[in-house]
Amino acid sequence: MDGDPNLLVGAATADDAGVYRLNDELAIVNTVDFFTPVVDDPFTFGQIAAANALSDVYAMGGTPKTAMNIMCWPQSGLPNEMLAEVMRGGLEKAREAGVAVVGGHTVADEEVKYGMAITGIIDPRRIVRNSGARPGDRLLLTKPLGTGILMTAFKRDQLTPEQYVAAVEAMTTLNAASARAMLKHNAHAATDITGFGLAGHACQMAEAGAVCLVLEEWYLPLLPGAVDWCRARMVPGGGQRNREYFGPKVQVGDEVGDEMLELVFDPQTSGGLLIALAQDDAHALLADLQAQGNVSATIIGRVEPAGGFPIKYI
Repeated sequence: MDGDPNLLVGAATADDAGVYRLNDELAIVNTVDFFTPVVDDPFTFGQIAAANALSDVYAMGGTPKTAMNIMCWPQSGLPNEMLAEVMRGGLEKAREAGVAVVGGHTVADEEVKYGMAITGIIDPRRIVRNSGARPGDRLLLTKPLGTGILMTAFKRDQLTPEQYVAAVEAMTTLNAASARAMLKHNAHAATDITGFGLAGHACQMAEAGAVCLVLEEWYLPLLPGAVDWCRARMVPGGGQRNREYFGPKVQVGDEVGDEMLELVFDPQTSGGLLIALAQDDAHALLADLQAQGNVSATIIGRVEPAGGFPIKYI
């Protein structure tokens, strides 16, 4: 891969992170992610951005170890105390993950952006790629959908306090426990659901593994109010772009409603893991996650041999 036999995962399959082998028992996982604020509170924004960046390592089955801050901040107009709060939020979430923040870099920019570059470790024999889904596998999703739509409603001052709290809780929750559990239950493939939405990241998984992923509308976990705000056309621009790009790759069943179709293209921030594993293992993983208090984890579909479309949504 790219001429280096130790580069075990690169850019070829649009996986969540790169993996580079150091020896037969140890490899490093590298990823970076940063974005503009999705909430007004700077500390909460820092938490969300850090959780989102860490998620790429968890999706590979790795353990994050160090982080470096990436900050874009205007030279005037915003107090430095606010910048410090963003970084404090990131540091708090990194500490929760057992990750050391070792430095970073700040540049002047008219638009605030924050995130982290993460380095983790992984056993090169136990990498969970996005390309390993097998026909007969079940698909399990670990977090509810709808953050893009709810945050659009929030920006328009429409979101209720209860809905805001639910969205923030989902976005600040680490995928660490889900990652540990999926390794325990022999996951074949995984990816985290972020900017491309469920349909987009599922499509990447299907194409990487040369299979078809079947998503079942009835079982999708949703944040409170997601359907109502979708019906009220609180649809972010990223969702529309996802639908334009990935829509031709999705075969949609006649019974799927317009709102539920919109929700699979909704861009997620710090979303859950989509995991493919054998049927018995999927049910064991679901029981494990529910025992840990994850009430959103749900089996949402199955894997079939490749057909005319990478994704079927029924």
